[in-house]
Amino acid sequence: LMTSAATAAAALILYYCQERYSSHVVDVSSDAQGKFSHDPIFSFLHAYGLLMQDQVLDAIQELEQLKERRDLSLCVLMALVYAQKKRPNPDRDVIQELDGRVKEERKTASPKALYYAGLLLWLLGRNDKAREYVDRMIKISSGSKEGIVLKGWIELRSNKDAYAKKSGKYFDEALKEKSDIFALMGKVHYYEFRQNYSGALETINQVIVSYPSFLPALVKKMKLLLTLQDWEQTIDAAQRLLQRDKNNLEALRMLALHSLCREGDVGEVALNQCFLGLLFVYCCVCAGIIRCQLMEGQIEDAEQQLEFLTEIQQSIGKSGELLYLRALLAVKKCRPPDEATNLLNDTVDTHFSALQGLPLSVEYFEKLNPDFLLEIAKEYLALSPAPAPGQPPAPQLQHCASVLDTVVKVVPGLMQAVFLMAKVRFQSGDIEAAQSSLQHCLDQNPAHADAHLLMAQIHLMQGNFKLSSQSLELCLSHNFEIREHPLYHLIKAQAQRKLGQLQEAIQTLQMAMSLCAVKRTGSSTKRQSKRVELSSADCVSVFLELAEALWLNGEQHEAAKVMQDAINEFTGTPEELRVTIANADLALMRGDTELALSMLRNITPEQPYYIQAKEKMAEIYLNHRKEKRLYVSCYRDLVDKLPSPHTFLLLGDAYINVQEVGESQTLVSFCLYFSVNELPLLTEDCRYLVLLAKVQSKVNKDDEALLSLQRARDVQAKVLKRAQLEQPDSVPAQKQLAAEICAEIAKHCSSQRGYERAVKFYKEALVYCESDSKVMLELAQLYLTLDDVEACQQQCSAILKNDPVNESATLMMADLMFRKQDYEQAVFHFQQLLERKPDNYPTLSRLIDLLRRAGKLEEVPRFLEMAEKHSSRAKFEPGYNYCKGLYLWYTGEPNDGLRHFNKARKDNDWGQNAVYNMIEICLNPDNETIGGEVFENLDGDMGNSTEKQESEQLAVRTAEKLLKELKPQTSAGHVQLRILENYCYLATKQKANVERALNVFIEIANSEKDHVPALLAMATAYMILKQTPRARNQLKRIAKMNWNIIDADEFEKSWLLLADIYIQSGKYDMAGELLKRCLRHNKSCCKAYEYMGYIMEKEQSFRDAALNYEMAWKYSNQTNPTIGYKLAFNYLKAKRHVDAIDVCHKVLDAHPNYPRIRKDILDKARATLRS
Repeated sequence: LMTSAATAAAALILYYCQERYSSHVVDVSSDAQGKFSHDPIFSFLHAYGLLMQDQVLDAIQELEQLKERRDLSLCVLMALVYAQKKRPNPDRDVIQELDGRVKEERKTASPKALYYAGLLLWLLGRNDKAREYVDRMIKISSGSKEGIVLKGWIELRSNKDAYAKKSGKYFDEALKEKSDIFALMGKVHYYEFRQNYSGALETINQVIVSYPSFLPALVKKMKLLLTLQDWEQTIDAAQRLLQRDKNNLEALRMLALHSLCREGDVGEVALNQCFLGLLFVYCCVCAGIIRCQLMEGQIEDAEQQLEFLTEIQQSIGKSGELLYLRALLAVKKCRPPDEATNLLNDTVDTHFSALQGLPLSVEYFEKLNPDFLLEIAKEYLALSPAPAPGQPPAPQLQHCASVLDTVVKVVPGLMQAVFLMAKVRFQSGDIEAAQSSLQHCLDQNPAHADAHLLMAQIHLMQGNFKLSSQSLELCLSHNFEIREHPLYHLIKAQAQRKLGQLQEAIQTLQMAMSLCAVKRTGSSTKRQSKRVELSSADCVSVFLELAEALWLNGEQHEAAKVMQDAINEFTGTPEELRVTIANADLALMRGDTELALSMLRNITPEQPYYIQAKEKMAEIYLNHRKEKRLYVSCYRDLVDKLPSPHTFLLLGDAYINVQEVGESQTLVSFCLYFSVNELPLLTEDCRYLVLLAKVQSKVNKDDEALLSLQRARDVQAKVLKRAQLEQPDSVPAQKQLAAEICAEIAKHCSSQRGYERAVKFYKEALVYCESDSKVMLELAQLYLTLDDVEACQQQCSAILKNDPVNESATLMMADLMFRKQDYEQAVFHFQQLLERKPDNYPTLSRLIDLLRRAGKLEEVPRFLEMAEKHSSRAKFEPGYNYCKGLYLWYTGEPNDGLRHFNKARKDNDWGQNAVYNMIEICLNPDNETIGGEVFENLDGDMGNSTEKQESEQLAVRTAEKLLKELKPQTSAGHVQLRILENYCYLATKQKANVERALNVFIEIANSEKDHVPALLAMATAYMILKQTPRARNQLKRIAKMNWNIIDADEFEKSWLLLADIYIQSGKYDMAGELLKRCLRHNKSCCKAYEYMGYIMEKEQSFRDAALNYEMAWKYSNQTNPTIGYKLAFNYLKAKRHVDAIDVCHKVLDAHPNYPRIRKDILDKARATLRS
């Protein structure tokens, strides 16, 4: 047994091994060799350190001296194998000999030998192998404490959450008897993994007390203190470390970090006292002068005057005017927004205090001074940051609304007050109320330019781009000077960008920039021409819109310059955070996720946009860094820092997204437990019920999910009734929520194939929000599923009328054009999308599928080439590889298709679909009619060759492995997975397996009404079992159903299989009708043409047979030798001997040993031509 000092030394070396500090490993183990010469483990660790430094020969020399040591021989031999493999020219014979000795040693290894072998494997990162050795060691040593500790470390470092979660119990078990430094450090790391930082700190303190000379414990404590955001103790720990080790890298780094992150706070400068002595009569004159100076940019002069008046104020009492001037000065000097807001609040309180007790009278109106209150309202608006999604309106907006409410009530004819109230409502998200106020303004004064501009903004936000443009034109017709207003150009540019007119948008934004009257701090220049000053919120929008437009237009360098100008301009203003978030987006576009995260981390809970920043961070962690734990922790932080129904809902959604459904359900149940009958809480109950339905859907409790949604709909109906009486301003938002609930019910019905009910609920959703493009799109998609082309087109046209570049509606419209055989119009829609963004792979994949159905697959390569030219990295993109794989699969090159799908297989967006397609290829690489009998024996001996059978078995095993990678997110997805799993059983052709699969298909068909894939699978199983009548019954059932795009491939396969049955029975007319139906929905259906050719051939119509086989040959990309043989044969019969010879050559070039074609066709055709 080791002494405690030796144990601590070993733990220190192992710590340095984990941290990859190879020099430290060598130095400390060398020192330990001298101190503990009786224990050869330190010699072994010294040799391992040399291996870490790539000093392979020295390491081998040391290891050779140790290999006769009984307890070390096994790990030494393993280390020698590793060392030999690290050599520039590994000696295979030596490695083979060493491997043989390892196997021999392993048979008789002692517990200690197994322990050291496991330790080495763990250090080398081979956790699974290490686990085997340690498990055996624990077993034969009856629970060795050392082995249990190492088992804990192995599980903790396994990179598998399920294993890592178990590691804590191993450390606890080892620590029951006595303290152990290696176990304690393991427990610290376990607590860190579980994010229990307090527990980790408590444990590390135990290590420091028990092993005061163990420096890694102090390093770990320092890092834990930083994690807990205790900067003071972090620095204290760093300084203690440096006292013990003046060159400690971690401590030096921590001090540097502190200097960077926590350097100096800027203190406020106290106002100098001035002398009293001026008379009260001069105060108003001085105030007027100060306002003029502030407007002219003479900040220093204004400040001096204001200091003077502030001293006088002490003798004459508070003045609202003076407080307002101080607020203006704070704004001009770019003081923190809160400072200016507090001064404005004091201004309002002081101003209204003079009205207390006054009846409505001339004196009241004089003292009310509405114009002065409008000036205050404008300043509040200027200080209000643009609304952040998910967060309540800025406090400045609430104060502004309060001021304006008083003015509008007392002076309703003051249109400027009505307009400003509309602006407040717009910024608060109450769009309908804002529109109502604006309409009132324009009814009274059609030339109100600002009202037209705000109306255009509202139309733009609602996606009504044409109405937005009309408002701008009306504005211009009433007031030609509006062209000098930057806001006019900003709104115009936003509409242009939405319509895909990037170059025009850039020019318009550059015009807006030139008109912006943003003054630099301390500027004293006067404006030479009449310019309208833009609010900070709108001004920052100009910068950010221009940067985004430039980036989208490929002008990345110019975009970066504009963003830097925005940073310089708005640092220290309320809009700084918007610039920060936009800058993070830009960094993300460049692929610099770390920079984006570091920017977003600087936004604190007290600031606006905190929720938006956290959501963006979460999105980066999930989609870019693939770190689910950190993704969820972002939302946990939100709930901790800003607990509200909204943040609870965000956290619940996050749990669902990372499959932690149980956590989400607990959270929702907790929220619903506190349900009461107050209106705001009833509203949140609706949101919780919708989230609960999501959770229930995730765990396949579909009926319960539907009940939750119906409860939410009923509650929301009550909310809407009460809101119209109690909170009329909230009605638009409540209608939006009602529409969302109805849409969710519709989606649920649709997933259960209750399409008619789904249509009903989508229509109900549109009653609440008639212009909701998202709901309209979903309804259009549903009509498409139901093959109701006219209704679908009507919805798409309505969407494209307001949003001509809506991608989903354009895709759907293209689909409709294909169905109407209007090929040119369909491709035009796709070309529009792909010319704007050639790497729009979702659109490209959809286009490939539709071109297949149109029989125009030869058009695909040019779109793939467009994507390649657009980006040099296109061939490495998962989306590109998916699309290329799809094209190759559809054109009869399944192996090449498989290779490209494999490149997309691990991608978040494309992986699941790629795996589904790979499984389909594995199970049916030659696109045969599974279960069909017509072509079953036409390939002769090739069809039953041993080589082919082995290939099929290998493909089935590959499909089974791929099935494990599928992670369906919906109940329909889980059903699809079950069907695929059982298709693997069908592929074995073994009766027991086929019957087992059949039982599953029957179960699915019984529980899922009219489930086409399940019915097809049943029929296929019956055919394999030679129960043709039963198969025919299921297929006839499918043939009576309406075709839908979701089950398009299954419909096609079922029609082909039924046609196969009819052909076998000699019912060629009935088969022909089914085959025509296949070709109506998929003009590239190679198998349908092949069957048609077979029928014609049987009817001795060789010319017609040849025409059909020609089409089958074309759509198999001239790669299928069986079709080539049939085509050549029918050419021969139709006396087209030259054509027959050409096809024979093509078949033999690709398949030189293809049976019979040379003798049966080629030789005969040549002989006929010669005669």
